[in-house]
Amino acid sequence: MAELHDLTALEQGALVRRREVSPRELVEHYLGRADRLDSVGAFVTLTPELARARADALGAPGPERSPLFGVPTAIKDLNLTAGVRTMFGSAAFADFVPDVSDGVTLSLEGAGLVSVGKTNTPEFGSPCYTEPEVGPPAVTPWDRTRTAGGSSGGAAAAVAAGLVPLAQGSDGGGSIRIPASCCGLVGLKPTRGRISGHPMYGDPVGLATAGPIARTVRDAAAMLDVLAGRRAGDPSWAPPPSSSFLSSCDRDPGRLRVARFIEPVITDTPVDPDCVQAWEDASLLLESLGHEVVDVAVPLPREAVPLFETCWAVLTALSVVPPEKEHLLRPLTRWLADRGRAVSGPEFGLAIGAVRRHAAAALTALAPYDAVLTPTLATPPLPVGAMRDDADPAADFEAQKAFTPWTSAWNVTGMPAVSLPLHQTASGLPVGVMLAARPAEEELLLALSAQVEAAAPWAHRRPPGW
Repeated sequence: MAELHDLTALEQGALVRRREVSPRELVEHYLGRADRLDSVGAFVTLTPELARARADALGAPGPERSPLFGVPTAIKDLNLTAGVRTMFGSAAFADFVPDVSDGVTLSLEGAGLVSVGKTNTPEFGSPCYTEPEVGPPAVTPWDRTRTAGGSSGGAAAAVAAGLVPLAQGSDGGGSIRIPASCCGLVGLKPTRGRISGHPMYGDPVGLATAGPIARTVRDAAAMLDVLAGRRAGDPSWAPPPSSSFLSSCDRDPGRLRVARFIEPVITDTPVDPDCVQAWEDASLLLESLGHEVVDVAVPLPREAVPLFETCWAVLTALSVVPPEKEHLLRPLTRWLADRGRAVSGPEFGLAIGAVRRHAAAALTALAPYDAVLTPTLATPPLPVGAMRDDADPAADFEAQKAFTPWTSAWNVTGMPAVSLPLHQTASGLPVGVMLAARPAEEELLLALSAQVEAAAPWAHRRPPGW
């Protein structure tokens, strides 16, 4: 007989609807696992009493409620959660407890999901590895000496280790898709404007968005249904889907034109043979499903990279840290913030405009194609500490670019993109491949991803310690 954590999130939600298990039972099951089995650096704060109280207060699920009603989850430590310590991965905010929740937290709570705690993230979500001063490194449960990626490393480690069935992440340059690849999961970055940035609206460039991390495409789609939608104060938003994102997983995507390229976008770096093999195998799989796969040139020029870096540095500088606590910041954060503060207002505005023009050219070049295929990462998950270099933050930053030379392209264009866990190395390390779609076409992306999962399923894989 399967244990509760062996079931998908949707299967657990179905048990709640049939009253075969209560939200409280699910919460107790996952709290017990988190307490016993978090050797992966998944959580920085557990909230057992709050989770129990929320589970007990849910009542019976009505037919109009989310199919994830009553299912446990977790909230990234970057997201404001009223009454719960929220450190943003930084020692400078080690004691910060917000009195409001952001839109992501409110959406999860409003749909009846129950958070059991805050997941590990690097300082202000900047690095693509999760090694904060306020918690242990987040590691992939497939090899606990290797990174879970970042910045949603704790969220991915929690899902991959079976500590929650699915979790929310955020992604400004790959921070959902990177840890999904490292941990053998589905990680979906939605299209720009799909999910509200309420109430902070802290990214004037439009790079970052929240999104789901899950074991299956259908679970990810169901969580996107929960998170998606505009709030009254949003400055812009994506058009609503024709129906639920979950229902799109049951559609035949039809015969699609899929562009592919493997040349790194943001830096010159070798691509590990396993990542090449994953990309080639995915190409053959797509062709076997009836799709046309076409080689294309890299759609973003290398000239866009310094402009992106200017925007990234300014966004880091916008993190408001009390002067008396700036000495607590990591060297990488201070280095990026100093770069950002050196950018004048007109320079920042010009950089945003130039990035948008490069994005427009890329979107135009890719418009004839229904999807785009690349590797997710240039290597399988690296050892903890392999990228971090406190003595030389510039080298640290370059190492991150070499690890993630494709993911940020779709933050620049605003296109939805998903990492799918289609490959494993001979030693069992997960390797993701990435599919992107035209802006606001998550429905097609999910239909294609569900088709791929049905043809080459992965949810049966279990890491050591499951």
